[in-house]
Amino acid sequence: MIVKNEERTLRRCLDSVRGLMDEVIVVDTGSTDRTVEIAEDCGAAVRTFPWCDDFAAARNFAFSQATMQYCMWLDADDVLEPADRAAFQTLKETLSPDTDVVMLRYHTGFDSSGKPTFTYWRERLLRRAAGFRWQGAVHEAIAPAGKIVYGDAAVSHRKLGPGDPDRNLRIFEGLLAAGKTLAPREQFYYARELTYHGRDREAAAAFERFLDEGRGWIENSLEACRNLYRAYLRLNEPEKAFAALTRALRFGPPRAELCCDLGGFFFERGDFKTAAFWYTRALEAVPAETDGGFHEPDSCGYTPLIQLCVCWYRLGDTQKAIACNERAGKLKPESKAYAHDDAAMIAENILLAAHFLGVGGCYIGRSEEVFATPYGRSVREKWGVPETLTAVCNVVLGYRAGPAPKEKPRREGRIIRA
Repeated sequence: MIVKNEERTLRRCLDSVRGLMDEVIVVDTGSTDRTVEIAEDCGAAVRTFPWCDDFAAARNFAFSQATMQYCMWLDADDVLEPADRAAFQTLKETLSPDTDVVMLRYHTGFDSSGKPTFTYWRERLLRRAAGFRWQGAVHEAIAPAGKIVYGDAAVSHRKLGPGDPDRNLRIFEGLLAAGKTLAPREQFYYARELTYHGRDREAAAAFERFLDEGRGWIENSLEACRNLYRAYLRLNEPEKAFAALTRALRFGPPRAELCCDLGGFFFERGDFKTAAFWYTRALEAVPAETDGGFHEPDSCGYTPLIQLCVCWYRLGDTQKAIACNERAGKLKPESKAYAHDDAAMIAENILLAAHFLGVGGCYIGRSEEVFATPYGRSVREKWGVPETLTAVCNVVLGYRAGPAPKEKPRREGRIIRA
């Protein structure tokens, strides 16, 4: 491990792998807090390495201090969950000694229930005698080679707070100022850092250069197309945004993540029929188990289903909308979107029944915000509504005191008439 000022997370990380490792080496790059003390208290051998704005250099130094057959790397905010500890122990006991690289899933995004929403494979265990070297000053990596095995364990990246948001971009700009030509993978991550800093015009140009040169990994190229799409949307250039998405089709059949992006493009423009086509393709896409790409598990299940619920509703097919919403709810019963869609359709049925009986009705949204106010909370308490329930909408019913008011003009596509 390489660390700097990681007192908040280091013990949690080391405790999660306690008993699994034959040696633990922590390389400190200049901590001013209790990081070194915690590392030593956890039984780690501590080494120091002067920070030089180069993560690969620090990783290579850390690997040079190892004495065991395999090296495993972790960041201080990584953990092995209990199930992954068991899977790792099994891997360690059964691993063939001629294995050069073990790839493990890396979970870096999670929903409110703790389920992974963003995951990809990383080279996690490397045979020391193979002489692998880390490359890249930022987002360093080792290109897997030799005999590669994919393990069942996963590492979870669970940050407790933001780090230095400017560090990576500062390193990249320092390299460029020194006249260094960025390698393809560095170009990709440099462009992505520009988007994080709101510099979308520069980011778009950097992504275009990366794609035009055609020297990057396919996985980075696919992700570059999706990042370029979002950058052009923020720049209010939808035609260029759409072109960025279709450019990704050159790299093979569209994956679920790309299908969802395409569905979202048409959804935002009110073309619900075309949006439904792409969301359906997302459901049909078969996730590649070992392609090394960035994967969003919700893209082949929950996300297209919850969006299809709205698409089919706007297209007038209520039964399909209900079916999609129920399927989405089974995947994520805690989802507010599922609950909101369900409640909205119930409200619609109430209004339709009231109209049939000659009773006027009105649907009022934004109830969640209203019931979060002091007045709203007092009403909830008066009505005996538990805090575990979320207000979605109000349905007001009654008889008109006079003639019906004249209908106000509505934006195109906002009213569906049977």
